[in-house]
Amino acid sequence: MNWLRLCCLAMVSVIATEPLYGFAGSLDQLTDLTGRVQAIVTLKSRDNFASEYRYDVSVRNLSPDAIIGDSLIIVLDKITNLAGEDREGLTGESFLKRFDVLDQYGQTDDGKPYFRIPAGTSPDLVPQTDSLPAVVRIRNRDYVAVFTPSFKVLGQKRPPPEAKRAESATQSASPQAPTQAGPNSLDKLIQLLIKKGLLTEEEWRKANRP
Repeated sequence: MNWLRLCCLAMVSVIATEPLYGFAGSLDQLTDLTGRVQAIVTLKSRDNFASEYRYDVSVRNLSPDAIIGDSLIIVLDKITNLAGEDREGLTGESFLKRFDVLDQYGQTDDGKPYFRIPAGTSPDLVPQTDSLPAVVRIRNRDYVAVFTPSFKVLGQKRPPPEAKRAESATQSASPQAPTQAGPNSLDKLIQLLIKKGLLTEEEWRKANRP
């Protein structure tokens, strides 16, 4: 196997082992932790002229399990009025649609804004501890004086040591390592390198000759 093929396989291996929690596309890998954790919402400032509100939202781990710190996401699930309602009585429209949510990290499949909880000094949020706060800024288009934001929390529990050892033993017994790159992965990577201008088809054909 020539040097170019080795380099491509090394790049595929790095991509295959990339952590799941560092980007928005990993939301479907997370678990709804609401009920096992508590979102602590603190109003930090209010700009009456712009009708803008700034909140600090941290997460308190009420469960007996450690939670992977950089997996924590808070989702602005709904906004309720003084009566505790989250929808317009006549139209059934969600109050959430009346607000501008600033600096959001992204949106869920159903269009709800979400934010990442900043990672702390420890890799895990252990039981009965609080995370660092995420800053949430909400602008009220209707200038309603009283409203309450409500958040869901997504994340991943840290597997216990026994589960880690069992998973490691299973992977060792597997006839094919999960990071092994097959022909399709290599072909896709080559096409990507050619598309980005890092490699030409002629160079690839020459390097791939026996």
